[in-house]
Amino acid sequence: MSIAFKRVGYLDLNGRQKENYNYHKISAILAEYGFTTIRLSDDWEGADFIAKHIDGQYLLVQQKSRLAFAKKYEGKNLYICCPRPEGGCYFYPHDELLKKASDLTGMTSHESWVVKGGYSFSWSWVKPELKALFEEYKLEAQVTAPETHEI
Repeated sequence: MSIAFKRVGYLDLNGRQKENYNYHKISAILAEYGFTTIRLSDDWEGADFIAKHIDGQYLLVQQKSRLAFAKKYEGKNLYICCPRPEGGCYFYPHDELLKKASDLTGMTSHESWVVKGGYSFSWSWVKPELKALFEEYKLEAQVTAPETHEI
């Protein structure tokens, strides 16, 4: 049986399909950094998936479609992972980066944090000083095939 592969347009996907698409793209990137991922059927301790590194370390990861912080994730030792507009992804420790971002912007004292409990950032309007904080947490996607060795 023959299958015809046709690329899908991300914008043509529904919300759940986009979440699945992003999970698999992110998992492929994390594989290049020595991680395998285990998808959770529903949030566990705020995590959408577990990333296990080849050194045995486990990370609880909340998947987002964009940069985000939320009060409900504080103190849960979570990492946030989201696609980057230009490819690759951001993978950052929520609480550590929240503290740095809040020190820089005062975001956790703003009404939207205190009352609504979170921030979600569209990359096009992130302040340059905040954008700089995320730079050390970007992971690049491999653009060439991995090395192969003949047996």
